Amino acid sequence: MTAIEQQQLGKTLWAIADDLRGAMNADDFRDYMLSFLFLRYLSDNYEAAAKKELGLDYPSLDKDDKRPPLAVWYAANAGDVLEFEKQMRRKVHYVIEPRYLWSNIADMARTQNPSLLHTLEDGFKFIENQSFESNFQGLFSEINLSSDKLGKIYPERNARLCTIIQKIAEGIGKFSTNTDILGDAYEYLIGQFAAGSGKKAGEFYTPQQISTILSQIVTLDSQDPALGKKKKLDKVLDFACGSGSLLLNVRRQIGPHGIGKIYGQENNITTYNLARMNMLLHGVKDTEFAIYHGDTLKNDWPLLNEMNPAKKAEFDAVVANPPFSYRWEPTEVMSEDFRFKSYGLAPKSAADFAFLLHGFHFLSKEGTMAIILPHGVLFRGGAEERIRTKLLKDGHIDTVIGLPANLFFSTGIPVCILVLKKCKKFDDVLFINASALYEKGKRQNRLRDGNDGEPNDIRKIVDTYKFRTEQERYSRKVLMEEIARNDFNLNISRYVSTSINEEIIDLEAVNKNLAEIEQKIVTARNTHNGFLKELDLPPI
Repeated sequence: MTAIEQQQLGKTLWAIADDLRGAMNADDFRDYMLSFLFLRYLSDNYEAAAKKELGLDYPSLDKDDKRPPLAVWYAANAGDVLEFEKQMRRKVHYVIEPRYLWSNIADMARTQNPSLLHTLEDGFKFIENQSFESNFQGLFSEINLSSDKLGKIYPERNARLCTIIQKIAEGIGKFSTNTDILGDAYEYLIGQFAAGSGKKAGEFYTPQQISTILSQIVTLDSQDPALGKKKKLDKVLDFACGSGSLLLNVRRQIGPHGIGKIYGQENNITTYNLARMNMLLHGVKDTEFAIYHGDTLKNDWPLLNEMNPAKKAEFDAVVANPPFSYRWEPTEVMSEDFRFKSYGLAPKSAADFAFLLHGFHFLSKEGTMAIILPHGVLFRGGAEERIRTKLLKDGHIDTVIGLPANLFFSTGIPVCILVLKKCKKFDDVLFINASALYEKGKRQNRLRDGNDGEPNDIRKIVDTYKFRTEQERYSRKVLMEEIARNDFNLNISRYVSTSINEEIIDLEAVNKNLAEIEQKIVTARNTHNGFLKELDLPPI
């Protein structure tokens, strides 16, 4: 399937969602739509693996026979099912009973089967509790199949689900799909739902252009980015992972076999479930990722709350797009927290530096951290100034990147990317002022990616970081002495201004030029009047 067909599939599914949700809240319908797409992915992937495993024993049914071929095989080989499922767990890491496969669910929807809703409920419970070796408890907890939003009574809810599933099946059926394409369609829909959610979208979605910048930065060699990408990242962390798109982008940049394990944390239960589905939809096995539901600032993930320094978890790449200027309630005990003890606590009014210090604590010595933050962290005073100053004096802030305003669904303010390292080669700080290079949009602005001959704002930012190039009104390497003279204020415009100096006007030369023009006017007027006099016409 081509990139254009992928986009068309995404648009087709979005049109179905937009048409079917009716009076239902977009966020509520999102959970149904994405869960059904997830079930379709798991089913297609499982049936393809089963067909390969069974070979010639895989049933070949008539065109009119709508039963899942696996259901026929299960019925005819009851004694072999246990061993078969054991093999499937080893190869695809999960199993799904035939009655819960998408092909069966879609056929039940097509025939308006009155048992569809109950079958779905049972299927979701099976996937949560029995499909995987890992526990995926609560994966579908936000999908309320008994909700009045689907209908007041069971027959109404069942009928509505039949319609939704049938439309999705028909929409996908128009395309030649594979499991990778369904993952891309899932991402597309997350983006579309984010656009419709406005400010709430900040809870779960980082625009792809910005995600690409962070992902490309952390996959480059940490000491000398000009050397290119690392061959492998052992562990990658996003401590405010939302739907997991940023982590998947890191995986996409370095390749599916270039990461040992992906780690993410998310406090919102709905978004946490989206992230787990998103990982599986993109072919990340359940043993290759760990997404934890919990509060990052409280550090309630046992993996990260290890008090023994020798057992501390460390990550080769840390990426994050945490909530901007989030109000939090730090306690006195937190001042002794190993994450904050050396730097101090961020103010209650803005937890930006609390998030930053959390991620930075778990960064490995050879790792790179890239975090999106509001511009205020660059210049605000008080506790934030003290934290910023120590990070600079200790040589941990490598690059400051200023982005254009209105790139996010959640806010119109301009934001920045801070790149941090525990051991960095260069003794200066690179400032990149990319605030003026973008395409203006109706609702959101967009960083251009070079398609159709347009400039590539994303590549320009990454290449400037990679080669530490300096360009007038765009980028500059600034020594610590100059930053110290500015009281450790990192306001980008202090170091790289995009304004163009006004041309110096030589008033004497201008006056001389005007006098010459005046003289030419007088000469021309006299000549013209001479002609008029010869014609007996009055002068001008």
